[in-house]
Amino acid sequence: MQQLHPFHLAIPVNSLEPSRTFYRETLGCEEGRSSDHWVDFNFFGHQLVLHVKESSEANSENSNPVDGKEVPIPHFGVVLSMEQFETLGNTLKEKGITFIIEPYIRFQGKTGEQATMFFKDPSGNALEFKAFKNRNQLFAS
Repeated sequence: MQQLHPFHLAIPVNSLEPSRTFYRETLGCEEGRSSDHWVDFNFFGHQLVLHVKESSEANSENSNPVDGKEVPIPHFGVVLSMEQFETLGNTLKEKGITFIIEPYIRFQGKTGEQATMFFKDPSGNALEFKAFKNRNQLFAS
């Protein structure tokens, strides 16, 4: 399998403090550099930067049907190990996170079988966390 490299992603947030608390305390991400208008996080080995958005426009509520569920678009997230996925899912349930799509197994018994869950951060950004039964099938068709 080809070595994967960390990505950099910048996302808009409505307010820095509730978002900072969510990513640090709910998701357990380590905080890095920051200013009054942005903050960096170690997002499972990737750089995530939260930027306060100046506009009051609401996030779009678009979705696509996948496996009988409405998957929000846009969304972002990471691929975890099954153990990390299960631990995070249990932690989020304990913390009362409202799921868009509760943790479940998608494409069961097929190529690309994976566990997945969707939820939103305090600014309405949709996040997906997933774990593959066989990580070598990450890019399988």
